[in-house]
Amino acid sequence: MHIDDKNENDTPLEPEGQQEEHGRFMPPPPGPDPGGAEEGLEHWQRSRMELSKVKLAVGRIKEELHKVIIGQEELMDLLLAGLFSGGHVLLEGVPGIAKTLAAKLMAQTLDVGFSRIQFTPDLMPSDVLGTTVFNMKTSEFSFNAGPIFSNIILIDEINRSPAKTQAALFEVMEEYQVTVDGQAYPMEFPFFVVATQNPIEQEGTYKLPEAQLDRFLIKINLRYPNLEEEKAILRRFRSDFRLAQRHVVKAVFTAAEIRECQELVEQVHIKEELLDYIAQIIHETRNSGDLFLGASPRASLAVMKMAKAMAAISGRDFVTPDDIQYVAYPVLNHRIILTPEREMEGYTTEEVIRGIVQKIEVPR
Repeated sequence: MHIDDKNENDTPLEPEGQQEEHGRFMPPPPGPDPGGAEEGLEHWQRSRMELSKVKLAVGRIKEELHKVIIGQEELMDLLLAGLFSGGHVLLEGVPGIAKTLAAKLMAQTLDVGFSRIQFTPDLMPSDVLGTTVFNMKTSEFSFNAGPIFSNIILIDEINRSPAKTQAALFEVMEEYQVTVDGQAYPMEFPFFVVATQNPIEQEGTYKLPEAQLDRFLIKINLRYPNLEEEKAILRRFRSDFRLAQRHVVKAVFTAAEIRECQELVEQVHIKEELLDYIAQIIHETRNSGDLFLGASPRASLAVMKMAKAMAAISGRDFVTPDDIQYVAYPVLNHRIILTPEREMEGYTTEEVIRGIVQKIEVPR
């Protein structure tokens, strides 16, 4: 059953209103405020858009994901925002916290093609993109497409392959096409890459270059579940050692509906003052004494896209400063580089981004 089959009066699942612990410094964007009590919210509004498509999609997809996944509300919201923004997502976290499972289940909820590529040290670019082969019967060369030619692409342990294989993703992630032997092969819609990497184990890994990292719209840092979530995980799977429950997750969203949601997100209103606010945040990263490398113009566009997507997911057709502050860390944390002095002092990118955001005056 697709989202159109659900009554629009049904209440979809909403993003959590409060983050758990882990010291996240930016609150989630506020949800819709039926009573109008949220101070100053009217200032950012324009004409109302019909966002029931997006809300129903979020509710339906989350409902399927929660059949298996415990907690991880922020992960789900950011993955959906990345999909609705037309970007790609990098998941980083220690082993065993459901990075790969979450990406596979997300693909399972979408009625589109899915391909998984396990990156290994001996993987060649042609193993990902495909290659031209000679057909003995026809005496002609033909292109055999690689696993990258699908809709949802899970690249597991992306930092396990050397630079030449990682570089094979540059063109396809940015231009949505692959060029082989001078011939361009476009990707079908949607094209959504979700990559995972383990930040702890460095043996046999290859650090992603900055050019590759910059092509990911956001990087989500996954953390351990809290105590109550850990208990719930044990109870859910105490009689399911092989994760048979993952097969109950159904496809509830089509490619046409993804396109429609992306078009709705594009139309979300953002005021001129907030565009200036985004530009100031990005500009400050380039002039901060704590940073060796600041964010690119691609980062400012990513903040705008993600802020619009989070507003739509929250049921609003307009962006607020809270949306921008919320997405600033996922968008910027993989695009900036600390100075050697700050790294030696134990600073983190999270602390630097927090300082930059707090320093800039919020539009009123």
